[in-house]
Amino acid sequence: MSNREKILRFYRGSEGEDKVVRLVDAAEKAMKNQKFRLTDFLDPFGQEIAEVVAANFDGLQVSFNGGYAGAERQRAIFKHEEFRGTPSWEIAVVLAEWKDVFVHIGHRDVLGSLMSLGIERDIVGDIQLQQGAARIVVMENMAEFLLTHCMQFGAARVRCTLDELSSLVPREERCKEIRATVASLRADSIAGAGFGMSRSRAAADIAAEKLKLNWQSVKNASQSVKEGDVLSIRGRGRLEVKEICGQTKKGRISVLLHRYL
Repeated sequence: MSNREKILRFYRGSEGEDKVVRLVDAAEKAMKNQKFRLTDFLDPFGQEIAEVVAANFDGLQVSFNGGYAGAERQRAIFKHEEFRGTPSWEIAVVLAEWKDVFVHIGHRDVLGSLMSLGIERDIVGDIQLQQGAARIVVMENMAEFLLTHCMQFGAARVRCTLDELSSLVPREERCKEIRATVASLRADSIAGAGFGMSRSRAAADIAAEKLKLNWQSVKNASQSVKEGDVLSIRGRGRLEVKEICGQTKKGRISVLLHRYL
């Protein structure tokens, strides 16, 4: 069985099924030309897939860049070990500004407006919001399109200009340590303990496909969670199962969780 077939079979039926095909194609082209291949922006799950792909090709290296330190969405470069050049990441920043006296613009408003222009999600990296402005990380070849066509977020008229990568603020995550006991290592139990909500609320978020485990949607509330796993809910941060400490005298399971805000 070829490397390609092994990797595709591993991700078949998962949310990464389509993504892994594109990443394997990029890796094979880098190997064939003994040069490099630059991908679109990848979420953390896509970055994990890219690392798996690179590990299955001898002589292939992978690195990531999202425009600033701590970026969640990043582009990957597959590079053959014989290639001695320095590839460009081709990342740009568009600054969108608006008068915020009577309107509040959130992440969804910005992203929704970009999608309405026909821009695919993979073309856009992180979006940094501040009062009256948003810095949008995009593929370099799409920056001019945004400058020309991006004129409105929700009810707000916006003005777009090209900005510098140095204007992006490095991400500083705050971590809250949580020690808890749970009845089981089910996804709804861990999410309830870590995000401070009931198991029924966690189960409802799972049914609505809001809860992700290792960046894939949790399909069932009873899905098992293990040490090192990461749970996330958009708008509520990420939760890492740092340690499973064993059973208490009452038969519950003691866990150490790190919640990143």
